[in-house]
Amino acid sequence: MQRHDEATRRYYETRDVDAFYDAVWGGEDIHTGSYEREGEPVADASRRTVERLAVYLADRLGPGRRALDLGSGYGGTARYLAGRFGCRVVALNLSEAQNARHRETNTERGLDRLVDVVTGSFHDVPYGDGEFDAVCSLEALCHSDDRARALAEAARVLAPGGALAFTDVMAADGTPDDALRPVVARLGVDALATPSFYRERLTALGLEDVGFDDHSEQLVRHYVRLTEETESRKDTLRDLISPDYLQGLLRNLPLWVDAARSGRLRWGIFHARRSTA
Repeated sequence: MQRHDEATRRYYETRDVDAFYDAVWGGEDIHTGSYEREGEPVADASRRTVERLAVYLADRLGPGRRALDLGSGYGGTARYLAGRFGCRVVALNLSEAQNARHRETNTERGLDRLVDVVTGSFHDVPYGDGEFDAVCSLEALCHSDDRARALAEAARVLAPGGALAFTDVMAADGTPDDALRPVVARLGVDALATPSFYRERLTALGLEDVGFDDHSEQLVRHYVRLTEETESRKDTLRDLISPDYLQGLLRNLPLWVDAARSGRLRWGIFHARRSTA
């Protein structure tokens, strides 16, 4: 697991990956977007996903409450929660390069007193049982090689009555791992979780009101938009990322489009509660 965490850290700290997420994804919310119109900017749709996920946490947030963002990336979700609800947020993330940028942005926006950026792994959350009123994660679990442990850690640190919500890119139930291996190779994993896996694990952990809002149709829109943006801006991107990485993106992104269109991928918002007992 430590080797896998280190591989994930190296992935996100490469110049190519950082530049791609900044230039094409907006460098704020780097996850699947929720699109409402054709040609919508990726960054706008990605922020809408944060807003929709936050609905499941809202009654547990406010001044004096604490939230935990697992795999916080550049900090878009943490800043949104802190700014919207006035709660304190711990942003746990493997990449110190991303974390440094996250802290700088928090300071620039006057949110550094509400958001604590911590370098660490969601496989071993460095906090005690029941410390958080809400826990969230946006497309970080797809990088995990032990998702059951990551979910167990999320449930462990939830306070009684606490809310959990996360998004993830998943394989459709019944899809062979081999069918998606060329697609997910860029993520550094061999396979994705499935909706049934998450539902079963959350239930086994004793969480209540487990639900899944399936918005898999957004995957096609999202990866079409990423492909369009990368292709249309490839001349500019050549000044920002290496030729090999750019060519790899142009080969890999259409694979995501095809996998989504064929129904082999799923995406949406999982949500659950810890019992008050």
